Amino acid sequence: MDSIPHVSRPVSLISLVKASKQAFYNGNPDRYELPTAAEKGFILRYMKGPQETSALLKSFADPSLQQMRISMQMSDLGSLRLDSLINKVIKPGIERYFAGTKIKARPTGTVTLFIKGNKYLIDNLQESLWWAFGLISLSMAILFANLRIILIALIPNLLALMITGGLMGYFGIPLKASTALIFSISFGISVDNSIRFLAKYRQEQKANNFFVPRSVSESILETGKSIIYTSIVLFAGFIIFAFSNFGGTIALGVLTSITLGISMLTNLILLPALLMTFDPHKKKDYSLIDDFDPEFYREEDDEIDISKLKKN
Repeated sequence: MDSIPHVSRPVSLISLVKASKQAFYNGNPDRYELPTAAEKGFILRYMKGPQETSALLKSFADPSLQQMRISMQMSDLGSLRLDSLINKVIKPGIERYFAGTKIKARPTGTVTLFIKGNKYLIDNLQESLWWAFGLISLSMAILFANLRIILIALIPNLLALMITGGLMGYFGIPLKASTALIFSISFGISVDNSIRFLAKYRQEQKANNFFVPRSVSESILETGKSIIYTSIVLFAGFIIFAFSNFGGTIALGVLTSITLGISMLTNLILLPALLMTFDPHKKKDYSLIDDFDPEFYREEDDEIDISKLKKN
């Protein structure tokens, strides 16, 4: 363990015994070693008396002296490198060193708890995203009954989550309990804008004879303001958390607000572009002039039949 980089010098019951001999000889560094057979009788008996020494012994060994603890500190290398160091370096080394003996050794402590807790958070994040993805897709399938429209609606919102994840990595914001909530919360809120836009788009499709460009334009004019106003209100509501004194709450508020702002832009810019590109219901021979009645348009030089005019 002492030869592994990023790991401090191990401290164990052996270290305590060596330090006791060094203390007996007035702190002489040359005496930092195990007592000889002649020294055990008058050095080790001092370790049995004081209460502080007994408490220190209990931190390194159990009362039956069947289990011993070796303590060390590790550098904060991040969850991935710590996991690799524990599972690919330390555990194989322990198994190789104690192979063929009755001694059993296993890594414990805060580092292993941190690795397990981080794995739990990541698994929980993935599970919550899959649940949100499935339930929202099911709701949109009931509303629109069109697989292409469902995929088009999900892309802008997933892109907003990916940008937020990239910002977390760029600025070194860790993935923990508070920040893991951002993705599922933001995804559920931002999809509401997509559903609102697509519901209006479906109405405009029927009203405009499935002419996609005009339907998209009308949908933006009708729902664009409401999407912007709703996003501003939500942004202001979550950004309040940025004034907290707790780091997790600050990250939750700032990142959720950023995600909602990005999703607003993607739903107003990317979603219409995807509809214009991939929605196949386009009437090829459609012209904007078809919307108007030809009877309302005459040449400027046409004469008006005065006899047909009625006086009210």
